[in-house]
Amino acid sequence: MSVIEKNTVDMAEVLTYAYELGDMINKSSAVSEYLYWKQRVEQDADIRALVKKLDAQKELFRETERFGHFHPNYHEAKDRVAAVEKELEQFEAVRKFKAAETELDDILHEMSEMIAFAVSDSIKVPGNDPFPKGGCGSGGKCSCG
Repeated sequence: MSVIEKNTVDMAEVLTYAYELGDMINKSSAVSEYLYWKQRVEQDADIRALVKKLDAQKELFRETERFGHFHPNYHEAKDRVAAVEKELEQFEAVRKFKAAETELDDILHEMSEMIAFAVSDSIKVPGNDPFPKGGCGSGGKCSCG
């Protein structure tokens, strides 16, 4: 058997395990909780209306964002987005969905780290923080500096 054939067999096995892992994750309580609250959010007409309103406000904010604080409506547009987000947070389904989404995201991130570090301790894994602090801007482990 050639090296290429051996690598192909190994990759096929890895892909099989990856699909099995995906199936196990999809059967988890975290995914079940996430899907339940996602469906509740999608089925609520009041929430859907607020999401549309939020999208419209975000679009207006993006237009002002190009000029930043110098745009005369920048702060007003930013405040309108925050106000609609606050309205959405009043719904239990939205709060529960966000919590379930965060939990699932954290689980998937931890798993990706485990897989990456099983390959190498020095492998770079993107960070899970949407607002990374310091480093090279990737949010992951950084070997610079």
